[in-house]
Amino acid sequence: MKNVLGIILGGGAGTRLYPLTKMRAKPAVPLAGKYRLIDIPISNCINSDILKIYVLTQFNSASLNRHLVRAYNFSGFTEGFVEVLAAQQTPDSPSWFQGTADAVRKYLWLFEEWNVDYYLILSGDHLYRMDYRNFLDRHRETGADITLSVLPIDEKRASDFGLMKIDDTGRVIDFSEKPKGDALRKMAVDTTTLGLSPEQAQNTPYIASMGIYVFNKEVMGKLLRESTTRTDFGKEIIPASAGEYNVQAYLFNGYWEDIGTIESFFDANLALTKQPQPPFSFYDEKAPIYTRSRYLPPTKLLDSQVTESIIGEGCILKECRIEHSVLGIRSRIEANCHIQDTLIMGSDYYEPFAERQSGLQKGGVPLGIGSETTIRRAIVDKNARIGRDVKIINKDHVEEADRESEGFYIRNGIVVVLKNAKIPDGTVI
Repeated sequence: MKNVLGIILGGGAGTRLYPLTKMRAKPAVPLAGKYRLIDIPISNCINSDILKIYVLTQFNSASLNRHLVRAYNFSGFTEGFVEVLAAQQTPDSPSWFQGTADAVRKYLWLFEEWNVDYYLILSGDHLYRMDYRNFLDRHRETGADITLSVLPIDEKRASDFGLMKIDDTGRVIDFSEKPKGDALRKMAVDTTTLGLSPEQAQNTPYIASMGIYVFNKEVMGKLLRESTTRTDFGKEIIPASAGEYNVQAYLFNGYWEDIGTIESFFDANLALTKQPQPPFSFYDEKAPIYTRSRYLPPTKLLDSQVTESIIGEGCILKECRIEHSVLGIRSRIEANCHIQDTLIMGSDYYEPFAERQSGLQKGGVPLGIGSETTIRRAIVDKNARIGRDVKIINKDHVEEADRESEGFYIRNGIVVVLKNAKIPDGTVI
């Protein structure tokens, strides 16, 4: 796979994931207690023997840069690298990235310096495990100019995606963006062409784009230079090229989740706790998900009850009850707390014992979750200080609220406590 260059699109400002993206790029949002979203596509690349990887981003990229530098330092005996390319203004290109295709266009001069045959375009905010070698094999076997990775989906979910039609060779011949009614039914295809069984094909007669593409090097360069006003791959570049170029579909029939909203992010994290088999597993020795090594101590549980939960490294739990939740690294939960259906991202550091005691005596709020506190259906961002006898339960069943001055937002009924927020003792949300 030395002739493949991986290009991961970091996405825009991440407004749908705000406030988690208030102080970080979308691909740097923490996941599953110890990872970041960006670890998913990078790990898939490494496991597929694709070791030349660029990450394109333009918003709040400092924490993403720091994570990538600490996590992915390949040996000097290989050409492998993971490098961030931030949006920049130049005399030839005075604007920021205008879309997925525009981001790649602005760095095309750099990508073309590499002696590769294929560009693999990935997204930085999807949760899935995929061997890209099979994807590239399909691209070569069909003589494709462009290959799209697609998902088979049923009629209920189909109208939420960009759909496509294929002929009996798997070539893409038509596109439709989120069709409904008769327009939706016209997009039904025979998915046995892509390898599904007749029964599966009947249940999932539509195919949706995953936003993952393989381009031949020359085709990419030609398309991006010919149509400088087209800024997006999925909506403009690829649909416009289907008539002239051989655009093929590659079927991916595994778990895939687009983590684009607070609700989908919350659900995807808590789904990891499911038993006996979660939809996505981090426990695959043959295809591990990599991240930064932190060398933290084991988690300490002192007379606590934990059910159907994930507990990160270096946590301290004292006489508390944790149900169906994910606790990130260095989380500290004090006595008589009840945490349910909640994602706690943990902390970037430990607060020294003397400092905690001094803060308590002065009426301050130590790092972590204070005693007698109840939290249900919430996301608690990093380094939050939750006081004693606090109730974060969305008592009024509010769907949407912006309460930044008080340290939290509510999105889809989920309370999101901001990074570094301080919630005083006795607060009820």
